[in-house]
Amino acid sequence: MNNTDIIESYLDELFPDPKCELIYHTDYELLIAIMLSAQSTDKRVNTVTPVIFSKYPTLDKLANADIHDLENIIHSVGSYHKKAQYTKDIANRLVTEFDGKVPVDRSILETFPGIGRKTCNVFFSEFYGLPEIAVDTHVERVSKRLKLAYMGDNVLQVENKLKKKFLKENWGKRHLQLVLFGRYYCKAVKPECSSCKLKDICREKKKNL
Repeated sequence: MNNTDIIESYLDELFPDPKCELIYHTDYELLIAIMLSAQSTDKRVNTVTPVIFSKYPTLDKLANADIHDLENIIHSVGSYHKKAQYTKDIANRLVTEFDGKVPVDRSILETFPGIGRKTCNVFFSEFYGLPEIAVDTHVERVSKRLKLAYMGDNVLQVENKLKKKFLKENWGKRHLQLVLFGRYYCKAVKPECSSCKLKDICREKKKNL
């Protein structure tokens, strides 16, 4: 087995059926939740989105929400001034331009406030099951530690290398597995190296053991 096969085998062992940990019910709820999760955590986002979507249960109401009220609700996720405005602006564009439906077109979706390539990749993979790999901080860290990418690679280079190493039909699954592995095992601080079956592959094993 080569290193990629070893990595995939261990990820399948740890996370045989990985799931997105964000709570959502509709396409726009997922899109906004992903946007809010930037520089935050899914766990923290999951404490605020039920409040937002219960208080403003439709896109129309969300588009017309009081900005200060939104800021108070999402304060804990960080960058709350920008994210509150993004939330209103996203809702407004969906209502006025797209009949309340999130467009399945990257070139359009990336023009939305607060929505970039990573958010699109997560959304398309999770909501529509399209083959995508999103590179967040967890995926980037794990990929570089496990020599799936070079330490100096940017996120787009990491994404392209992962897409070459993994089968296309597994991209969504591998993305989620790498996220969960980075979140719970290969953490930025105090990674669990001693029990990791990939430590012999890892660039940082000597430093962390």
